[in-house]
Amino acid sequence: MVFQGRHGVRDSERAGAQEFKVDIDVEADLAPAGRSDRLADTVDYTKVRVAAREVLDGPPQQLLETLAGMIAERVLRLPHVQAVSVRVAKRPASMQPIDAAAVHIKRTRA
Repeated sequence: MVFQGRHGVRDSERAGAQEFKVDIDVEADLAPAGRSDRLADTVDYTKVRVAAREVLDGPPQQLLETLAGMIAERVLRLPHVQAVSVRVAKRPASMQPIDAAAVHIKRTRA
């Protein structure tokens, strides 16, 4: 998923929207949905996207780690989600020639 946001340590990173790429892997028991073919028995992926969008559209954060953690917390609140892996990457002009800065975290339901 790709979103625009104003996050970063430097003022220049928050001055204008920049591109953030977000990958989310969800772990859940999919057997009930496989038998029933009902959305209520699985993870609603549109809600996963909404969770990421709300964080990236939200108040500026300094660190990618913070963004990934906030997304993971929201996704873990969704029904059926047992664990989530979140990767957040960006490529601000100030980092060239590096392709991107990224973090990858995994969180599980307590």
